[in-house]
Amino acid sequence: MDILETDAYDKRLRRNMSCALLLSLLPFFLSSALYFYLWSPDAAPSVASAGVKSAPALLLAVVVLSWNGGQSVLGVAGGLIFSAVGDCCLVWPEYFIHGMGAFAVAHLLYAVTFLSSRYATYSASSLNRVLYLILLVVGGAFYIYLFPFLQKAKNSDLLTPGVGIYFILIAVMAALAIRTRHAAILLGSLSFMVSDASLALQVFKVLPPIEHGQIFVMVTYYLAQLLIAVGDIRAVEDKDDFSKWKRS
Repeated sequence: MDILETDAYDKRLRRNMSCALLLSLLPFFLSSALYFYLWSPDAAPSVASAGVKSAPALLLAVVVLSWNGGQSVLGVAGGLIFSAVGDCCLVWPEYFIHGMGAFAVAHLLYAVTFLSSRYATYSASSLNRVLYLILLVVGGAFYIYLFPFLQKAKNSDLLTPGVGIYFILIAVMAALAIRTRHAAILLGSLSFMVSDASLALQVFKVLPPIEHGQIFVMVTYYLAQLLIAVGDIRAVEDKDDFSKWKRS
């Protein structure tokens, strides 16, 4: 095949892969829609509600595993599985710390993935350094703002340092997402931070009860997980394409 035929073939292959990926994501979209359809602010915690809430993350993990293979258990797929555990824990308020721990592990797995060889290594630009600094300042300022409310919360002796460690992990994850230079990964990490910040403001009673506040938390959360999962799948595809190009 000449160059034009090869280019046309590659474009057709990419379109087919995009369609296949979209089809594989349909269970995630349906399960997310089911959660919002069934969601009720007055519903009592139950195993059924925990299952419905965690299903989207688990289905995304299956998609990542099917596209990227078993090694992703120690990466994004593993992070999604721990996120699903966190979703279940947060259904019951008394397991909030356990849920936060599960999500902390998820962020750690995401961060390790963003450091892996599937993402090209770029030298840190001045813009990246500015963005790192902004993340550090915003995260630190938000924790300082939240600190008095953490002191008033139940189990403050565990929550105060735990939330601090959690903030560090999600900030590191977001900083490494910048390093990947993948738009979906970056937007996903930022959406995760927005979701967690909104959740913290509501859980620790920084703000008065917000109508549809939980819906905002979950919309930004599911969006974050979707973007990170799709970004990771695309990163593997891009690396494979680059490897083929080098061999040709």
